Amino acid sequence: MAAPDFFDEMRKADRTVRPAYAGVSDWLEKIPVKEMDRKRREAELLFRRLGITFAVYTEGGDTERLIPFDIVPRVLSADEWAYLERGLIQRVNALNAFLHDVYHDQEIIKAGRMPERLVLQNSQFRKEMVGIDLPRQIYNQIAGVDVVRTGESDFFVLEDNMRVPSGVSYMLEDREVMMRLFPDLFARNRVAPVSHYPETLLTTLRSMAPEAVREDPTVVLLTPGFFNSAYFEHAFLAEQMGIELVEGQDLLVRDGHVYMKTAGGLRRVDVIYRRIDDDFLDPTVFNPNSVLGVPGLFDCYAQGRVTLCNAVGTGIADDKAVYMYVPEMVRFYMGEEPILNNVPTYWLSNDDDLKYVLEHLEELVVKEVHGAGGYGMLVGPKASKSEVAAYRERVLKDPGAFIAQPTLALSTCPTFVADGIAPRHVDLRPFVLSGEQVQVVPGGLTRVAMAEGSLVVNSSQGGGTKDTWVLRA
Repeated sequence: MAAPDFFDEMRKADRTVRPAYAGVSDWLEKIPVKEMDRKRREAELLFRRLGITFAVYTEGGDTERLIPFDIVPRVLSADEWAYLERGLIQRVNALNAFLHDVYHDQEIIKAGRMPERLVLQNSQFRKEMVGIDLPRQIYNQIAGVDVVRTGESDFFVLEDNMRVPSGVSYMLEDREVMMRLFPDLFARNRVAPVSHYPETLLTTLRSMAPEAVREDPTVVLLTPGFFNSAYFEHAFLAEQMGIELVEGQDLLVRDGHVYMKTAGGLRRVDVIYRRIDDDFLDPTVFNPNSVLGVPGLFDCYAQGRVTLCNAVGTGIADDKAVYMYVPEMVRFYMGEEPILNNVPTYWLSNDDDLKYVLEHLEELVVKEVHGAGGYGMLVGPKASKSEVAAYRERVLKDPGAFIAQPTLALSTCPTFVADGIAPRHVDLRPFVLSGEQVQVVPGGLTRVAMAEGSLVVNSSQGGGTKDTWVLRA
């Protein structure tokens, strides 16, 4: 069982059920455990038929794993969601303003509100982007913001995923499977839909087309290929949007424009939803050994003849040290106080922070600044003495490559496990789309730490997913 100091999203301290969970609680009381287990196995079969797997590279080779799916939904009230939505839109607007600023006038640096070295010496800062104007001044069209909860109204942003955020296909398929398995449950609850996401995404991408072709732009999704861990999502989204899924070899640059090779000849491309990193986009500008990108693509992009979503250079907003300054970005660019706050964070490049963290490694979570997917991190309270000692040596070799945060008391949700219904820790990745307008899909991807007591929700580390319900007012 979860410790008493973990916020239980379904039950209050007196064990009464919170209003948002009334329908789910009633359902859980009535459905037999054997029926729950049968439905869980049915869900697993559905996911296998759909081919929804995740490549786990640390297990030797491209090991394909089925992401565990929990059939007990996570529920947010209309008021809770409205609060989150306001905070997410505010944050993503500030991050887009920051990205435009650092590649243009760099006013936040000149004003002394952010260290120059953190930006200009950052490996994710793309000097090639300086001075390039983008449609609507938007750099990040698709954001996945990781949010954790520690109390009734205590929501914190854990990470901003601004480059090529993944996971939205699991959000959509989790909902589809739940609706197949439990149609009566949906009939008794006013759950906001998520099925319109692909249409909203396509509208967002089309709104980013170069001005000259904005009326009827051609949009494609650029994937690294079948062996990428998120290939299922790439293929799924392309199919759902009704656009072509392409690899670098399917595109070419001719006469200053990008074209797609088709059976009927070349077709001009106006917007590329790219799911490959900056380094591999164009071998003539970035990594010369890349075979995933398109030679000459960046020059077309810089000339405004094609739009890349998300923009080149957004990786600096993913940086976990830059993350520390997002609340300041909100104040600087928006003239507002942040609605959603950060988790307290130490950057080990600062001597005082380094001293404190080294003295408290056993109590903290330490992460690589450019890390992702739960790899390369230390969860101090769960680590052995030898693991802490080894990580200390890593930190001392390059302190600026690490940040540290307190071990958060993540909220718990009821989850179906081997012993029945039990609390498990969760986070939430809502997806924010920025185009002609900024929109947030009502819900997002809830990730759940399936192991008892675990705080690591990443699918690459054994975490699972849940359907996320936002109740309509």
